[in-house]
Amino acid sequence: MTSDLITLLRTDLLFADFSVEGLTTLWGDEADAALHRAQRVPAIRALADQRSPSATLATLFVLGMPVSREVFESALPVIGLDGAVSLGLVEQTDDLVRPLLDLRPYSFVDAHGVVSWWIASDLGELSTGGALREDHVLGVGGASMTLSGLMIGTPADSALDLGTGCGIQAMHAARHAKRVVATDISQRALDLASLNAQLNGIDNIEFRLGSLFDPVAGERFGHIVSNPPFVITPRTDGVPAYEYRDGGLVGDALVASVIAGCAEHLEPGGVAQLLGNWEYGIDRDGLERDGLDRVGGWIDASGLDAWVVEREVQDAALYSETWIRDGGTRPGAEFDRLYGAWLDDFAAREVTSVGFGYLTLRSPRSSSTLRRLERLDGPVGSGLGPHVVATLDAHDRQFSLDDDLLSRLVLAVAGDVTEERHYWPGNEDPTVMTLRQGGGFGRSMALDTGLAALVGACDGELSVRAIIAAIAQLLEADESALSAELLPSIRELIETGFLA
Repeated sequence: MTSDLITLLRTDLLFADFSVEGLTTLWGDEADAALHRAQRVPAIRALADQRSPSATLATLFVLGMPVSREVFESALPVIGLDGAVSLGLVEQTDDLVRPLLDLRPYSFVDAHGVVSWWIASDLGELSTGGALREDHVLGVGGASMTLSGLMIGTPADSALDLGTGCGIQAMHAARHAKRVVATDISQRALDLASLNAQLNGIDNIEFRLGSLFDPVAGERFGHIVSNPPFVITPRTDGVPAYEYRDGGLVGDALVASVIAGCAEHLEPGGVAQLLGNWEYGIDRDGLERDGLDRVGGWIDASGLDAWVVEREVQDAALYSETWIRDGGTRPGAEFDRLYGAWLDDFAAREVTSVGFGYLTLRSPRSSSTLRRLERLDGPVGSGLGPHVVATLDAHDRQFSLDDDLLSRLVLAVAGDVTEERHYWPGNEDPTVMTLRQGGGFGRSMALDTGLAALVGACDGELSVRAIIAAIAQLLEADESALSAELLPSIRELIETGFLA
């Protein structure tokens, strides 16, 4: 019966053109941008005189406002009010129909093409006007879009989405994996994730109830993805423990636990991708404790290949404010009480700030070779998955070559790379030379004279050895010494995609 109702709902949504592009056309770019800031007034004003099915659905399910029964049944004539009530989408009060779920379109582009889905989740603060329930099921937010954008599309027999929530990562993984297992500690989350998979015609996901890796004990996967409940929350009475973000452990222990679990559940060569937080602070000896060093310790213990990118560091106060506000608590007495609990927790454990970033882990087929822990806080584009794959492949290629074989390569500068040179007025020689990458993480790399000359000559014609020989002659330098100096930089430029 439920599957039949979902089919009827899909028919109505298609007929109404309930799509990302359709909604933007309805209310315009300004209102769309305001909604991303959690402000709905511009969208309400834009829809005030519109009576199309799409406008009704947007009013009800995106803006979280009631509509009349007559207007509702005009917008959803196939499933009708009784069907929508049975599916748990709405409730009727007198002549008004009120939403029980958030339902909105979602679109993206990946290696397989352009995709449009609909995603159901719990109503947010914008609709309820108050703090979230502890069993709140989050929809598609910034973090989930970040992870899906990072996701590699390498075909896999099996994939695992750890802590699936509304199911968005499992649905993405289902596009390149033959079989996906999605786990969550919340039955409500699994029910909504199953609804979303069915609504979008995805039938290769299996949903399992349980904490972290418990539901997949003894199993291994070619790909693991997780936006785990990593938010550092005080273990104090009276502090809400939101299931979608709080794993119930102290500090950043949840991320350490997930890394260890990935080592046990990845197939040889399998890749795990997750988001996480890690703590900075003061250790028992009074020395500064670096957050990335903590992550490095967890990785060393796991034996996994790892590439960790730290994107942001927030001081303890800002971190506390961010996540208290995320739970729907507005400034006031309750906000201040929670604020004090968070700061007490950080102070007691001598935590000064919290880092956030991305982790790409891989189960090595022999011994671990990849260990990149870096801070990259510049602006990046969307769809980084292909760049992640290219970086892993480039690492493997260059790592397999000794210096002699590396020097025989014929390289070319990647198409998105530019070079900047800065001069003191009147000087012929540059004082600063920098390579910049237009794609990927938008990296920059400082150049000295020798490396600048080498990169400039990488046009797909000469080998690295021939170029170094020519530069050595030009600079009247020892060729062997120059080669030993430049080859490590060449390896880095290959791995990070400056040279191909």
